Amino acid sequence: MKIVAIANQKGGVAKTTTAINLAASLAESGFKVLVIDMDPQGNASTGFGIAADQRAHTIYDLLLGDSDVMSVIVPTPTARVSIIPSTTELSSSDVQLYNVNKRSFLLRDSLASKGLTEQAFDFVLIDCPPSLNLLTVNALVAAHSVLIPLQSEFFALEGLSQLMLTIREIRQTANPALRVEGVLLTMHDQRNNLSQQVERDARDTLGGLVYQTVIPRNVRLSEAPSYAVPALTYDPLSKGAVAYRAFAEEFLKNNKVLAKEA
Repeated sequence: MKIVAIANQKGGVAKTTTAINLAASLAESGFKVLVIDMDPQGNASTGFGIAADQRAHTIYDLLLGDSDVMSVIVPTPTARVSIIPSTTELSSSDVQLYNVNKRSFLLRDSLASKGLTEQAFDFVLIDCPPSLNLLTVNALVAAHSVLIPLQSEFFALEGLSQLMLTIREIRQTANPALRVEGVLLTMHDQRNNLSQQVERDARDTLGGLVYQTVIPRNVRLSEAPSYAVPALTYDPLSKGAVAYRAFAEEFLKNNKVLAKEA
């Protein structure tokens, strides 16, 4: 079971879109995926069609110790994808957990549950909030690697420095094995000179960490959440869906995992 945190403290860079569509792409290839919605906005939960009445138990209950990991997992309408949902309650977690011992290790310890291991998930994708708070730290401590969506816009690279410092701190203190999975360029417009410049700068600065696959600006990616489905379901042939399938293939190749038969 590989655990990947999808993180960037900057908002609006397609973290949730990446979590949803990477999960759907991996599932389409035959893998069993668990998505953990660590964002109080709960957008990943909504994007997978998990209604409010299906969120009786959430990641908030898991972190506070009120529920075990098996009781908070909800199957989604997407085959082979399950989710631990989130609600706005999660926004108070920093205050609620302030005096909790080893509060940065709560998610890691929960995911070590024997019950979760028996579920045989191939991948766990953690959709982090757009800030470097306790929730993101929990995700980084629990994860094997960090996937960083990077918006193809001005100031995008500048925002990476603080995240990289946080990753280094986590390595030094709580999770020595944590590594950067890769940087995924999102919202890319090939006709836009700025997008091309950001891509060149990213590849010059970060080298092989930047995926060859680039996610384009695509209206279908924006529309799909309003129908509570991944873009791969909403419009399988859209440029966005095709790009995320290509990204999943590159992601698996980098991990040297052969896709199973669906």
